[in-house]
Amino acid sequence: MTKNPFLLLAVFSIVFTACQSSENKPEESNIAVQANAPASEPAAITTIQWLDSAFNKGTITEGEKIEIVYRFKNTGEKPLIIKDVRPSCGCTVAEKPMEPIAPGREGSIKAVFDSQNKPGPSHKTITVISNTQPESYALTFNVIVNKKS
Repeated sequence: MTKNPFLLLAVFSIVFTACQSSENKPEESNIAVQANAPASEPAAITTIQWLDSAFNKGTITEGEKIEIVYRFKNTGEKPLIIKDVRPSCGCTVAEKPMEPIAPGREGSIKAVFDSQNKPGPSHKTITVISNTQPESYALTFNVIVNKKS
């Protein structure tokens, strides 16, 4: 091993510079290819109108399951894709449409709330991710769960 730290530093600098130089070349050629490529179509962003986005489900008895259906309409010009639905807790399960919703058509997101071991007031949220701006929406419902006697 060398005892001269300057020689070691010089070798390291040359290797580092060579690595940096070779890493940049593919990006540079990629940029040139992109510049010559035809303009791509704008992203498939559409718009959504929520016909139902919040519910008050009243009072139920612990152990009951309730279904909530949130309706929406594709008000844009591109197919509406519901990418994901994310309930705020494990007591709620939500289903998203599997197929895109055509412009002008309606769709729904179905959710089921299981009140087992959930006595008291509950405020639940389902986050919906779609190809819209904004990309995410919050659907909500409230319910009061009476303790099972």
